[in-house]
Amino acid sequence: MSKSDRAKQFAPFDALKGLHDALKMKEYEHDRMQKGDISQEKLAEMTKILFDYKKSDLLKVKYYLDGYYKEKVGKAKVDFALRTVSFDGLKITFDDIFDITIEKM
Repeated sequence: MSKSDRAKQFAPFDALKGLHDALKMKEYEHDRMQKGDISQEKLAEMTKILFDYKKSDLLKVKYYLDGYYKEKVGKAKVDFALRTVSFDGLKITFDDIFDITIEKM
């Protein structure tokens, strides 16, 4: 038997093909959470922060997406007409923002 043929018999074998991916998906879905409510005071505070934001500052946004809270830091574009904050291709609507801060450079 050649070395390459001999090596093939020791190749990993997945008897339950796809089970690992299915378990990961179930775990992902299980960890999802409901979107929390924001008080009027917090909403007013975040609105003031958005109005005070300058393009030279870094914006730190905690937002809700697909059952999870995520965080993005960087230079952003705030569009009050469309009610969005944009980071290099990522658009976050004002309704999905949970917390926002300005980090001076």
